[in-house]
Amino acid sequence: MITNITDFVAVVLDKVRKSWGWFLVTGILLIILGMLCVGQAQTATTFSILTLGWILVISAAVWLACAFYTFGWYGLFLYLPNPIVRGVTGYLLIRHAAVGAEGVTILLAALLIVLGISRAVTAAAFRFPRWKWAVIAGLVSFGLGVYLLITWHTASTYLFGVVIGVDLIFDGAAVVGFASALHSLPEVQQRKAV
Repeated sequence: MITNITDFVAVVLDKVRKSWGWFLVTGILLIILGMLCVGQAQTATTFSILTLGWILVISAAVWLACAFYTFGWYGLFLYLPNPIVRGVTGYLLIRHAAVGAEGVTILLAALLIVLGISRAVTAAAFRFPRWKWAVIAGLVSFGLGVYLLITWHTASTYLFGVVIGVDLIFDGAAVVGFASALHSLPEVQQRKAV
């Protein structure tokens, strides 16, 4: 029975420690996916752009259906700009994936910069086991984002896939390091209720 904050932390820590295998599998899968992206960079780029396009088209259909179902014809006209923008953007990305890669490169650069800073700062602040690996992964993501932001106009679709792959590899390595640290933590002894 949890009676204070220390007991709560012990229970949560024990549950996370027991999940080390899931972290390990996740990290290994991220590394493999990253290696595939680097090895097939052109395909990874095209696939990423097409996936984003289809997600936008499907979300446009969902918005239309939701607006019509919820509000009838009135809601359809009220929410019409959102699904139109989503649908047109998705169609353009599907139809012109190579050109769409240049625009998405800027978004990817911003995403890598923000996620990199967030990952590094969070790891440094909380200092969980093997936190330095997460800081390094965050700094690599930040560096890749800055590089893409500087070279977005000359970056080829090949570079887009390589950057995604390298980010996945470093992220996976950080998760594997975290999993091995969790596995080596001693088991938490819970106090028995009297």
